[in-house]
Amino acid sequence: MKSHYSGYSWAAMAILAPCFSLIIFAHETPFQSVLHNYSAEGFSIEEATIPQIQQAFKAGKLTSRGLVEFYLDRIKKLNPLLHAVIEVNPDALLLADIADTQRLKAGGTIESALHGIPVLIKDNIASNDKLNTTAGSFALLGSKVARDAGVVNKLRKSGAIILGKASLSEWAHFRSSNAPSGWSARGRQAKDPYVLTADPCGSSTGSAVGVAANMAAVTLGTETDGSILCPSGANAVVGIKPTVGLTSRAGVIPISHHQDTVGPICRTVTDAVYLLDEIVGYDPRDHRASKRAAPFIPKGGYKQFLKPDGLHGKRLGIVRGPDFSKMSGSSEAVSFEKHLATLRQKGATLVANSGIDAILNANNGIEENTILLYDFKHDLNIYLSELLQSPVRTLADIIAFNKRHPQEEKIFEYGQDYFLEAQNTSNFNAKDYKKSLKRVQSITKNGIDKVLKDYKLDALVAPGNNFNIVSLLAIAGYPGIIVPAGYDKSGVPFGICFGGGRGSEPTLIKISYDFEHATKIRKIPMYKI
Repeated sequence: MKSHYSGYSWAAMAILAPCFSLIIFAHETPFQSVLHNYSAEGFSIEEATIPQIQQAFKAGKLTSRGLVEFYLDRIKKLNPLLHAVIEVNPDALLLADIADTQRLKAGGTIESALHGIPVLIKDNIASNDKLNTTAGSFALLGSKVARDAGVVNKLRKSGAIILGKASLSEWAHFRSSNAPSGWSARGRQAKDPYVLTADPCGSSTGSAVGVAANMAAVTLGTETDGSILCPSGANAVVGIKPTVGLTSRAGVIPISHHQDTVGPICRTVTDAVYLLDEIVGYDPRDHRASKRAAPFIPKGGYKQFLKPDGLHGKRLGIVRGPDFSKMSGSSEAVSFEKHLATLRQKGATLVANSGIDAILNANNGIEENTILLYDFKHDLNIYLSELLQSPVRTLADIIAFNKRHPQEEKIFEYGQDYFLEAQNTSNFNAKDYKKSLKRVQSITKNGIDKVLKDYKLDALVAPGNNFNIVSLLAIAGYPGIIVPAGYDKSGVPFGICFGGGRGSEPTLIKISYDFEHATKIRKIPMYKI
């Protein structure tokens, strides 16, 4: 849901907390000043991209063990303050050693781009190993999944190392409208590594914070409405929200089969695309959606669209949104206009009056909310019923668990209004559910689809905090990519969002990659108290 609505046990985390006392001695300090940056043979891991890491593997300058040790050290030092990671994989170093052995036997070169690369995955994505999958809630602690999520299965086949589980807004921010973004009972409050008091957004908060602070090479998040795009923008990283079905949702704790999607959150467009390439594809356990999306996957994958001239000849519809006037004079508004000039300089044609604002106003969120409430109860109950073991088997069980554990789950502070509303829904034959589905389909067909076609647009461009366009992409099931776009006067990051029609990832990748290289906005985090 959008923001505005293991290795380390809790005991271990309490022990590790004093490690961070070293960092809190000034109002502003670069993380690197108190952290050791692993360097060997002239290779620095901090901010290293997947291609750079693979080249270091090949040249014998780096091992997967050394890489994993670096990230475990970062987690040990940073997590007591940032709360980006709920658990680390106790087998991470063993898996790293296996990867190193495989690479040695292969003569130093393995085809998979993710082989030996540590990946942090959001805690609502199932992994059939020693890690828990809990959506940040104590209600699912100790539950046992039957198998890896579809995307995790693909990661393992690629040779990637599951580093651990990232924190999140509990239940992907679909428990309570009052809980802050990035809070969960198990993970506590995740914090923006640039400005600790800033809203880190959610619900894929830990994934965004973790990769921004170099606590992982790359991460996976999920989105129903804004949960990849918003935290990526707020933490100066790149997020790709794929077309619904392009990546399997099987084994992901659900909100809605209509809108849920899994996507990369990384420091660069290149890394995000490399990760995307490894997780897309048909999955019989997510048959309907993945079959529909599979034809959009290009032969040869998505890396071929990382082009330096990706903006040339593109037609982009500008989406300022109904609230943009309120941002007048702000850092984000000024930067957005500056970036529009950059897009023009790179050869793009910008269309200012495409009629998209009228569509944004038509989408008031009521229909979407109705759909999500019905879907959540239905989809979650199915997920829970398929667990091999679990203390809860239905949404009603979770509501009861929270009532029995109000302190741990902060029920008195935040409540569980979304849960209660969802529990009160009936079935998919309900008139308000069917009416809402038709309304959303109409907004998509006669709205975003029509605008893209009538104005011959390749994509839409909007400020990263424009939740109107993010929600429009969400209800349509369409892709979006957010790229770092600047920092406000307090140092809080913000992004710029590119969105398009179903299966338009190749075009969005071209645009995003070219923009990223033309602007080079991202910088290493500095925390401010």
